[in-house]
Amino acid sequence: MEFSGAVDIPATRDHVFAFVTDPNRVGACGPGVESIEVIDATHFRAKAKVGVGFITARFVVDLEITEQRAPDMAIIKARGQAPGSAVDALGRMNLVDGAEPGTTTMLWAAEVNLSGMLASVGARMVEGTANKMIGQAFDCMRAKIVAEG
Repeated sequence: MEFSGAVDIPATRDHVFAFVTDPNRVGACGPGVESIEVIDATHFRAKAKVGVGFITARFVVDLEITEQRAPDMAIIKARGQAPGSAVDALGRMNLVDGAEPGTTTMLWAAEVNLSGMLASVGARMVEGTANKMIGQAFDCMRAKIVAEG
């Protein structure tokens, strides 16, 4: 499955980049994220509970920032396991100056591959749930970035 979009954030690129590359700050915005463990500057482990339809799974996800160029772009790989399900994902983020001074537009894209029980509920249901979770995550990030000033 592929997802992409653009999000306008009323903050500078430096501020947005610092937020989204800090696992403790951005991790709090992941729907279902229960914990984040920082392994080193580019490796993290998250535990998250995800529900799609009638199936709920607890994932342990290893994340790696494979490339970053502050304050312009970052690429992250994720591989997660849950009993009976697995996920592999690749996400890319590019930050550009927004239309108004001091604002940022985040252009993002993600490729997500699910296998196992979660994949069996059907692409439409998975995509609908994923889109809802993506929206919640971006709303949370925008609110927290604005609150930080």
